Amino acid sequence: MPAALTVEREAARAGSAPGVAASAAALDDPLELERCTRWVSGPGGERLAESWLQLSGMYCAACAGTIEHALQAAGGAIEASVVAATQRATVRWDPARTRLSTLVGAVRAAGYEAVPDAAAPARALRRREHRQALWRFFVASFCAMQVMMFATPSYVASGDELSADLRQLLNWAAWFVSLPVMWFAAGPFFRAAWTQLRARRIGMDVPVALALAVTFVGSMGATFDPGGVFGTEVYFDSLTMFLAFLLGGRYLELRARHRAAEDLERTLARLPETVERRCGDGRWETVSVRRLQAGDEVRVALGQAFPADGVVLEGRTRVDEALLSGESEPQWRGAGDAVVAASVNVGAPVRVRVQRVGADTRFEAIVAMMREAMSQRPASARVADRWAAVFLWAVLGLAALGALAWSFIDPSRALWVAVAVLIVTCPCAFSLAAPAALVAAAGGLARRGVVFQRLEAIETLAAADAAFIDKTGTLTEDRLQLREVLLLPQARGETALDAASARVRAASLAQWSQHPLARTLVHAGDAGAAGAAAADGIAWHDLDEQRGRGLAGTDEDGRRWRLGAWDFVGGADEAPWPQVRVWLSCQGQVRAGFVLEEQLREGAAEAMARLRAHGLRLTLLSGDERARAEAMAARLGLDAAIGQASPEDKLACVAAAQAGGATVLMVGDGVNDAPVMARADVSLAMGQGALVARTQADAVIVSSRPADLVRAREVSTRTMAIVRQNMAWAALYNAACIPLALVGWLPPWAAGLGMATSSLFVILNALRAAR
Repeated sequence: MPAALTVEREAARAGSAPGVAASAAALDDPLELERCTRWVSGPGGERLAESWLQLSGMYCAACAGTIEHALQAAGGAIEASVVAATQRATVRWDPARTRLSTLVGAVRAAGYEAVPDAAAPARALRRREHRQALWRFFVASFCAMQVMMFATPSYVASGDELSADLRQLLNWAAWFVSLPVMWFAAGPFFRAAWTQLRARRIGMDVPVALALAVTFVGSMGATFDPGGVFGTEVYFDSLTMFLAFLLGGRYLELRARHRAAEDLERTLARLPETVERRCGDGRWETVSVRRLQAGDEVRVALGQAFPADGVVLEGRTRVDEALLSGESEPQWRGAGDAVVAASVNVGAPVRVRVQRVGADTRFEAIVAMMREAMSQRPASARVADRWAAVFLWAVLGLAALGALAWSFIDPSRALWVAVAVLIVTCPCAFSLAAPAALVAAAGGLARRGVVFQRLEAIETLAAADAAFIDKTGTLTEDRLQLREVLLLPQARGETALDAASARVRAASLAQWSQHPLARTLVHAGDAGAAGAAAADGIAWHDLDEQRGRGLAGTDEDGRRWRLGAWDFVGGADEAPWPQVRVWLSCQGQVRAGFVLEEQLREGAAEAMARLRAHGLRLTLLSGDERARAEAMAARLGLDAAIGQASPEDKLACVAAAQAGGATVLMVGDGVNDAPVMARADVSLAMGQGALVARTQADAVIVSSRPADLVRAREVSTRTMAIVRQNMAWAALYNAACIPLALVGWLPPWAAGLGMATSSLFVILNALRAAR
């Protein structure tokens, strides 16, 4: 396809705003499918698709079960998980048996809306949902005010001040104004209740719809036939006020969900739609970022986000990686340095060689983790959902018993007592207590550089009482640092060599080796501009490296230099300083030794002290020799250290702690520690480059700052406290209000206000977890 046509079609796709009801062809297009789908292997090695959908029309936890049932009944869906708190679905399906458009159609046939979880259609869906929710709230509120005006004379009039004809006229007016409330504002509750009943499930919308229908029918009967079987009292004011309160609470809940979705969408929006790519003939063409491949050369302008992971070929700039690592200050990047997708070029234009694109990039790995976390239902939420179903049946039974009892006490009040019980006991607060707080916490931590893959991990992290922490790459940087240069006495006639010259000479020779110790010396030699220039100016020849021992080379003056172990450089007897790990010799005479030490990550000691203050027992796990591991543990104030630990030893340590009743947290690099991380109750990995994409940890500290590990622990502890507060509030509210409704002291309008206030309290309290 010609490049111009490719660009034109991609631009048209990027510039258009697809409607909510995406066509089947668009849903099944491979290029668009990959925006909301990843490919995984099934149990038998078959190729399966895992797609993310944004949903709307959900109002309770039972809706999640209805949608899951509809997806699995469509055929071809292997597994479906729906979370009401975020209105997202994750569907694993077999492309040989079904298509994404078929699954989306099944959701729509169940009475809900679904679109791929990609920016444009999801935004359109949220706008429509927000507009409809606002209109329903406005209609219910406005009509409630009008109905209250019609009802006020009946409340304030005494004796014969209000004639029967005028009272009847006001009742007729209230009935007429209530019609749009029942037809438009209450429509979603009736549709959802009908869908739940048709699926032989009971959700929170069933008692709400039942209460609305009974109140409206009873009041209408009293209006049309005063003194008949429904009596003379009408409750159009209670009906409209209850619905206004309920819709107001659900509107605030919807706004909270939309904010979480917008946070994720802003993350996705960091990638540019198009980028300049170099053609084989040297020309530059503008193409979609989805057309990039590894090895392409692209040009990134000032202010543009990097379209993929890559390495800088030409230019020097500053890169804003705040979104990915939480690092507030832009970082310098020059030729040979790595850059990551979605970080922003804030310094100068550069040319970049693409190394990883699409799902292989660090950015997409983070987004996938955020999506997965937002699409999971935590254990506490599943427990609440199960109890909510039992509770709903108990509510219906209580309402029936209350109506039966009052039919003997005061038949005119029996119906309204039942309505009040149905309204006040709607278990919205119970079902929202855990997922709302956990979703808010996950979103807040993600903005600070800690990305959870499992919401349940927040619960477990709060309960952890023992932590095993890997040393290298977790508490220390993944490279050593040069602490000191020690000079040996020089023989008579030798050229004087000071510490700076020794460091430059060692760095220059070390440039020809990829050994970690050699790279440390290169980094130390590059610390000063003069040193770097001097190191680059030395011409070496006759280079010879012996693996694991050292490197030798001849300089421009014909002198033979050696860099490496004591015996390799020509040292006799024992080395004078045991702490020296690398030696430098010239013409067989040892001239200098380099003391290298591990560099603690910034804030590591303070972070460990704060974790101990939080009640965690800290154990250092390391493959280094025992003395070095114990010295590091003492330096950091840890409780214990285990050195020379193999992967099997680490696994045994964690298993022993769990056998003793401990809830174990494991912190490591996410790859080398994969077996022990899988065994631990909860695991966090320091995220470095491509490790993020391969980690099996429950969460990734993208910033790699130990202080963020403490923040994750503090936020998880605070979040679970909020969950307990929400549960306690919901239980206390129901314990207080159900008896009041049963004895007839709580009218329907007050029950509606209480129920809406309870749900609103839970949502607002849950949002504190994001701080």
